[in-house]
Amino acid sequence: MSENSSSQVTGRRRPKGRTLLTGVLAAVALTAVAVAPSAASATVTPAKQTAKPTVVLVHGAFADASSWNKVIPKLQRAGYPVIAPANPLRDLNGDSAYVSSVLSSIPGPVILVGHSYGGEVISNAAVGHANVKALVYIAAFVPDEGESGLDLTGKYPGSLLATSLITRDFPLSDGGTGTDAYVDAAKFRAAFAADLPAGDAALMAATQRPASLAALSTPSGAPAWKTLPSWYLVAGSDKAIPAAAERFMAKRAKAHTTEIKGASHVVMISHPDATADLITAAARATS
Repeated sequence: MSENSSSQVTGRRRPKGRTLLTGVLAAVALTAVAVAPSAASATVTPAKQTAKPTVVLVHGAFADASSWNKVIPKLQRAGYPVIAPANPLRDLNGDSAYVSSVLSSIPGPVILVGHSYGGEVISNAAVGHANVKALVYIAAFVPDEGESGLDLTGKYPGSLLATSLITRDFPLSDGGTGTDAYVDAAKFRAAFAADLPAGDAALMAATQRPASLAALSTPSGAPAWKTLPSWYLVAGSDKAIPAAAERFMAKRAKAHTTEIKGASHVVMISHPDATADLITAAARATS
């Protein structure tokens, strides 16, 4: 049938503009139906995902943040945000205040980890921070109020630090003089890193950051481990902090404790898997 015949049957010709508009609206309506979620799918709520806590790693004396280099990638691959700030190693109160300021900048929960002298720092820095959910000590000092690192080192026999340190004076901003302690490079491996290859220990000795004697001898304030859950990794052959002292401190803090026999003071370097596992265990237990 021709267009003229069709017009005769309907009795009137449909305007071309209106025909085009009707077609477009119909196509839009069909598309909306195709992409609109069904009633069932619209009621599905995505599963809530809890963000993992930030792990803050605080190094100790005679070291720097690179001492965590083998642990950090393992934590990151597991989905944990990580911050490893530079511990100033100048004085316990100032060092703790600095780490406390780092904690204040983190909006979510924190797992706070300390190695060696860093254990003193985290014990004081965590006080007053509700976002710190757990303390993890890696071959670290866990002081009670009034105790210093030097006090705890001498509590049990076995430390080689007393006969391995050399000192150098440095100027203070007030015109006075402070004293830095270093581990003698010739004795570094035996006292600090006996289970690392000699070349690695020599590099660490050359790049070590000294700690002020004031930092090592300052008494702790009221520690956070009395109110927070703690985890502890004992280095079974530690010649810096005697393993017996580490066991004592871990037990006193009621810490969840793991011991690695034969491990030196830098257990996080020689046994990064065990270190990361302890940190993630603390995170899972307190999330």
